[in-house]
Amino acid sequence: MTNSIAEIEDSACIFITGSNTSACHPLIARRVFRAKEKGAKLIVADPRNIQLSRFADVAVTQRLGSDVAMLNGMMHIILKNGWQAQSYIEERTEEFEEFKAAVESYTPDKVEQIAGIAQNDLEKMAELYATNSPASILYAMGITQHTTGVDNVKSICNLAMLCGNVGVKSGGVNPLRGQNNVQGACDMGGLPNVFPAYQPVTVEANNEKFAKAWGKALPGKIGYTITDMVRAMIDGKLKALYVVGENPMLSDPDQHHLVKALEKLDLLICQDIFFTETAEKADVVFAAVSVAEKDGTYTNTERRCMKVNKAIDPIENTLNDWEIISKLSTAMGYEMNYESPEQIFDELTTVTPSYGGMTYERLGLDGLQWPCPNADHPGTQFLHKDQFTRGKGLFHAVEYLDPAEMPDEEYPYWLTTGRMFAHYHTGTMTRVSPHLDTEQKTGYVEINPEDAKTLGVNDGETVRLSTRRGETEIPARVSNKVVPGLLFVPFHFAESPANILTNSAFDPIAKIPEYKVCAVKIEKAA
Repeated sequence: MTNSIAEIEDSACIFITGSNTSACHPLIARRVFRAKEKGAKLIVADPRNIQLSRFADVAVTQRLGSDVAMLNGMMHIILKNGWQAQSYIEERTEEFEEFKAAVESYTPDKVEQIAGIAQNDLEKMAELYATNSPASILYAMGITQHTTGVDNVKSICNLAMLCGNVGVKSGGVNPLRGQNNVQGACDMGGLPNVFPAYQPVTVEANNEKFAKAWGKALPGKIGYTITDMVRAMIDGKLKALYVVGENPMLSDPDQHHLVKALEKLDLLICQDIFFTETAEKADVVFAAVSVAEKDGTYTNTERRCMKVNKAIDPIENTLNDWEIISKLSTAMGYEMNYESPEQIFDELTTVTPSYGGMTYERLGLDGLQWPCPNADHPGTQFLHKDQFTRGKGLFHAVEYLDPAEMPDEEYPYWLTTGRMFAHYHTGTMTRVSPHLDTEQKTGYVEINPEDAKTLGVNDGETVRLSTRRGETEIPARVSNKVVPGLLFVPFHFAESPANILTNSAFDPIAKIPEYKVCAVKIEKAA
C-alpha cells in the first residue's frame, strides 16, 4: 500500500475494485464503513454483487477481465470534462500525452460494449473519483490474477496520478495483501529476481554486497517463478522442490497438470503446520510451529513491520521455520548458526536499506513502516510525498485485451474464483477450526436464478462443472450475488477443487495465473 490503513477512514472517496473487502479484509472494511459515515463517496466495481455494493454510491458488475476498458473509460470521461489534476500532472509526472492518446478511444458506449457497464454508471464513477479528493483506490487479487494483471495495475496507477491522488494523505494506490506476511516475504527477497528490499540480483554491486554478507559467491541470474517451476518440472529441468507454508495442490491452476509435474520430481519437501494435500505427495515433511509458538516479525499490507511474541512453547517434534531452514542448510554444507530470530533480523537490517533503522526495541508494540532507513527515522506513513521514488510518476498507455479464454458454444459460462468469509486460502488452517468449519463445510457454486431456472437446477442440488482442463461435482447455490452467465466457486475445498478447472495462462510479466477468468460448462450431475 502506498498509504496506511488508518488513512482510509479520512478519504473523501474510496474506489474498491477486485476486492471483496468486507469478506476478505474485514478490519480494513471497517475503515471503509467509518469513512462512509463521515461522508465519503464509495465506488465498488466487482463482477459479483458483494456486500459492499449495497453501501456504494455507485456499484457496477463489470464483465470478467474488462478492468482496463473500465478504467480507461473512466479516465476518458475525466479528461473530457477537464477534471484531471493538470498542475500535478505537469509537475510530477511524465509521458502524459502518450497515455492521453491511448484512452481517447474508450468512449462510454465502447466501454459498455466491452465491460457491460451502463454509460451513466461509468460517468458517475468518473465524476465521484475525480471530484472528491483525496481519493483512495483499494484492490486485491480480482485485479492481479489475470493475464493482463500488470496492465490492470498500471491502469489503476494512471487513474490515481491523473487525479493527483498519489503522495497525499488518505489517497494512494493500495493493494490489499491476502495473507499476513505476503508483503514481508516479498520484502525479504521471496521473489526470483531480487535480493531483500527489491535489489535486483542482476546488478553486480548488489550481488557483491550479499556475497560479502553471506560469505558465499552467488549466481547473478534470475530464477524461476512458480509458473516457470511447473513447466521446468514437466521438462525435467527442475528436480527438487521445497514448499514452505504453501499448498499448491489446491492453490495452483490446472491441478491435473500440476500433479504430472510433481510426479516427475526426484525430491519434494513440504514444511507446514498441518498435513496438507501437497504434503501427502512429499518425500519429506518438516513439522513447523504455528504463529502462537514462535517469535519473529511480520510485515503487513501497509508496510508495517511488527514483532510477534510466542504465547506457548512449541509442541513436541516441531521447530521454528528458521531453525528447520538453518539445520537443512548446515547439513547441505552451508552453516547457519543463528541463535534467535532477533539475530537474523539484525543481520537483515544491515543489507536491507528500507529496514535499516529498525531494531526489535524500536519496533515496540506498534511496529514501523518502511522505508525506515536509519535509527532517527520515524518510518513512512505514505509513499511518494513531494516526489516519486523514481523521480517522476510514469503514465502508461495501456490497451484492453480479452482474457485468455472466453465463453463459447461448448463452454458457455464465465467462471471466477475467490474467497468466502469463513475460510482462508486452501482451508489448511480454517477447515480444522470447528467454529469456522461449521460456517461452511462444503464447496459450492453460485449461479444466478435465471440460469438455474434455464438449467432446471434447484438450490442445493449437485451440478457438474467442466472446463478444458477438468471437471468437479459441487452443490449449487442459487444467488443474485452473480449476474446471469457468471458462476463463482470458492477455492478452499479439496473435495470440489476450483483449481481443477482454472486456466494456467498467465501474465507475461508478473507470471500470475488467470485464476479469475475461464470458460465453463454447467449441467446437473447424474
